[in-house]
Amino acid sequence: MEELNQLLLQRRNKAQQLAELGVNLYANDYLPSHRIHEVLAEAGESGATHLGDGPEYAIAGRIMSIRSFGKAAFIHLQDASGRMQVYVKKDALGEAEYAVFKKLDIGDIVGAKGPLFTTKAGELSIAAHVVKPLTKSLRPLPEKFHGLTDVETRYRQRYLDLIVNPEVKDTFRKRVEIIRLIRDFLNNRGFMEVETPMMHPIAGGATARPFRTHHNALDMGLYLRIAPELYLKRLLVGGFERVFEINRNFRNEGLSTRHNPEFTMLEFYQAYATYHDLMDLTEEMISWIASEVLGTTQIAYQGQEVDLTPPWRRYTMDEALTAVAGIPAQVLADPDQVMAAAKAHGIQLDAKAGPGKAKTELFELLVEEKLIDPTFVTAYPLEVSPLARRNAQDPSVTDRFELFITGREMANAFSELNDPLDQRQRMEQQIANRGDDEEISPELDTDFLRALEYGMPPAAGQGIGIDRLVMLLTDSPSIRDVILFPHMRPEGQA
Repeated sequence: MEELNQLLLQRRNKAQQLAELGVNLYANDYLPSHRIHEVLAEAGESGATHLGDGPEYAIAGRIMSIRSFGKAAFIHLQDASGRMQVYVKKDALGEAEYAVFKKLDIGDIVGAKGPLFTTKAGELSIAAHVVKPLTKSLRPLPEKFHGLTDVETRYRQRYLDLIVNPEVKDTFRKRVEIIRLIRDFLNNRGFMEVETPMMHPIAGGATARPFRTHHNALDMGLYLRIAPELYLKRLLVGGFERVFEINRNFRNEGLSTRHNPEFTMLEFYQAYATYHDLMDLTEEMISWIASEVLGTTQIAYQGQEVDLTPPWRRYTMDEALTAVAGIPAQVLADPDQVMAAAKAHGIQLDAKAGPGKAKTELFELLVEEKLIDPTFVTAYPLEVSPLARRNAQDPSVTDRFELFITGREMANAFSELNDPLDQRQRMEQQIANRGDDEEISPELDTDFLRALEYGMPPAAGQGIGIDRLVMLLTDSPSIRDVILFPHMRPEGQA
């Protein structure tokens, strides 16, 4: 800490000296002619090798290294597109400007202008006759050879992480590309992107603990959205037959490598479709995105080989429990034996829970993390699927699937329940099961039920976790690696 304080003092002293020389420490009167990657691309085409060949280029960026030789120096400038060497010579700048240059530090942002040449070491460089300070950095960057490796500092000070760890920029560029491709894929199939409210009078659309807020003018409590589902279904009622939203959801729950209280979801709904249609669409979309972003559907995630090539494996929940966990089919067919199996594995169930909940808990405990290659799991119990359509052949289960890749849930979908009487009954049961919950005032969404009474076409809907998809396609171990500014505990708090 003492060393850092000394460095901060040195930087402030240099800033004062530059100001006394008449330097504007935060100038905004310099316009680059090119980004660095454009210079490198043009130079590669022209083949300029000697000092003075070709046109001059004006670039701007942050100083990432300085090698000084008295009356000359090499610096590396970095902008958003790349990094380039600049040769700075006292004779080219002039004595006064070179004196200013000598007071610059790694981390300062400058403009540099001059012709191109190639050094004896073969590095394309700009021979600058102008070096203009644009922003003085008052804090030193992490030491060159050790870099910024502390994970908490990287997440907390993402701006610094982006400066010194180029691979981090690549992750977020891929994130942007993945979201663009999702939009392209759905737009090309007739889906319309919409925006629905982020503040809800009723916490609905998913079972999760919400964030609460208050609207002063209306004097009413509101919840930050935990899911957009019920609003998107209202649009199906209104006649929009294919809709999607790339939305921010908020859930007031724990932090982990897979969970952030603020996260991004894709939700889409298609009229006159079933969950089988969405399985086909999902494997087509994700495999196509992987091919576009990575050039292959054979990927590696944290040392595991994953094959995203369609078709993907499909199990019912019972089939998965038998094939992966080894629970005999006759046990799963007997409610008493299912409850006993859950108890034998140490699963604590609420007094109101039935065999459907027990099966789901067994699946999460014994099967989920073993599903490495893409696997659709269908036939979820009605007990844990309050918004899904009952299966016509077996009304104890629903027409629902979850998609698992690398042992993580990536998507949740079902053929939608559009019977308003059945929906009302299930919502009432869900409220009763919640019991006394100080975070949520149990309330029936009567407007949504009214919408269903006007008639919602048969439809299927799905949610895909964007953050988890980006984790998969960038080989990132934590959700915090793919969210620019993840939520953190206050600094200094254990």
